[in-house]
Amino acid sequence: MARMLLGTMNGYDSTKVHRRSPSEGRDAAFRELMLHDAQTSLSHELGRLIKTAPPGQETSVRAQFDGFERLFARFLQETGPSVKWEDIATLPNDAIKPYNELQTNFSKDAIKSMLDKLVVLKLNGGLGTSMGCTGTKSLISVRNELTFLDLTVQQIENLNIAYGANVPLVLMNSFNTDEETEQTLRKYGKMKVEIHTFNQSRYPRINRESLLPVARSCVEDTDSSVKGLSNTECWYPPGHGDVYESLNNSKLLGKFIEQGKKYVFISNIDNLGATADLGILNFLLNPRESPAPEFVMEVTDKTRADVKGGTLVQYGGKLRLLEIAQVPKDRVDEFKSVSKFKIFNTNNLWVSLEAMNRVVENHSLHMEIIVNPKTLDNGLNVIQLETAVGAAIKNFEGAIGINVPRRRFLPVKTTSDLLVIMSNLYSLKHGSLEMNPKRSFPAVPLVKLGNSFTKVKDFLSRFASIPDMLELDHLTVSGDVTFGRGVSLKGTVIIIANHGDRIDIPPGAILENKIVSGNLRILDH
Repeated sequence: MARMLLGTMNGYDSTKVHRRSPSEGRDAAFRELMLHDAQTSLSHELGRLIKTAPPGQETSVRAQFDGFERLFARFLQETGPSVKWEDIATLPNDAIKPYNELQTNFSKDAIKSMLDKLVVLKLNGGLGTSMGCTGTKSLISVRNELTFLDLTVQQIENLNIAYGANVPLVLMNSFNTDEETEQTLRKYGKMKVEIHTFNQSRYPRINRESLLPVARSCVEDTDSSVKGLSNTECWYPPGHGDVYESLNNSKLLGKFIEQGKKYVFISNIDNLGATADLGILNFLLNPRESPAPEFVMEVTDKTRADVKGGTLVQYGGKLRLLEIAQVPKDRVDEFKSVSKFKIFNTNNLWVSLEAMNRVVENHSLHMEIIVNPKTLDNGLNVIQLETAVGAAIKNFEGAIGINVPRRRFLPVKTTSDLLVIMSNLYSLKHGSLEMNPKRSFPAVPLVKLGNSFTKVKDFLSRFASIPDMLELDHLTVSGDVTFGRGVSLKGTVIIIANHGDRIDIPPGAILENKIVSGNLRILDH
């Protein structure tokens, strides 16, 4: 029945409206009955799982499962495309505010007053697997032996000391990162920053055929009773869209509101450009035109490297985040167009705490469901239901985008990004990266390192020292390549070692607009 249900769901197109024949009416009734059975069966299984929760955690697990049940119900009921392409409207002129129109000069007292109304929240649920590392990604060293988390704590502490403020740092961990993060936080005990943590929800993976949870117990060390599968593999963190409900469930949301905090700045912990911005904060706390936006999404100009990034559109009279997964296949090229969709989402978000509390408490928070199919190590096909934090923008009043400079979007997803961050393109000040003033233009070079550089350990072993990249535009490296100490890269540099060959760039080499091939010929580019 479950297999039939999925087929019925996937074949059903809610965008087509026509008069039903008697047989169609019977089919619809049969489908409704199957949907009801699937929801009832899931609810029964979740009730059984709650009984396996460790003592004292039953209430927390029940709150998480309530959110999962609502998500699952929507997964069953919502059919057809999440957007109709023809209904996407041009953004109004006031939908995106230029960053350079924001006020930037404030007295020290004014800054303190604003900062005391701010909470900084970092999304800290990810692992370092994309960079060949095990464990929590925020604990990878990225600059001067300092980790993402070190730099974040430094930034907040500097604000608190400089202005006598009390900006709390909040980390949303996942069950994958919580234990390691908590152990690391002990070293910040004497720093002037109040650190809070909470875990995003832990949802059960769903068997794609039966639509029932794979897990048999809430206790991590328990045998899953599924051959070749650990119980840990039966669970997943449901994407960063879970931040709203999980922050509320942690009681921190209510606590911050009681303390007089007004806005939370949410960003990925691996975006080293996402620092607390006084101009944006002032725009929210002291609006020239009342009322202030409940939600601000930082966007930045799209380049050819960003064509897959989500963008803001006008849809149904509201701003909406449009992701590439929502785009019809025959419209993907149009979506990627830099001329039509000129900006993309940086995932730096500013949200009113009171508005967040409202939409969570009245269950009006609606975000598009991302259905993420997975095949586990034992071959079992499962689905994960996830949401993205930026998709909540349509639920808030007066939401707008602010077109920020590229310097506020410095994500480190790969070792190619890491090379840029570690280079002399940037200097480090109080945990924040600043572009080297000797760089003659602000654009960040495009760097593409091959598979030999994917893992951080391998990446570091291939550089005797990080090259001078002040005048670099583009770097592509492929194959077995190493760099000697004091190398300088300028313009466009392409280095390709063919299979079985090795290229050692000698110490002190200056490569400017060069192609270096496997036989070490150096050609003008």
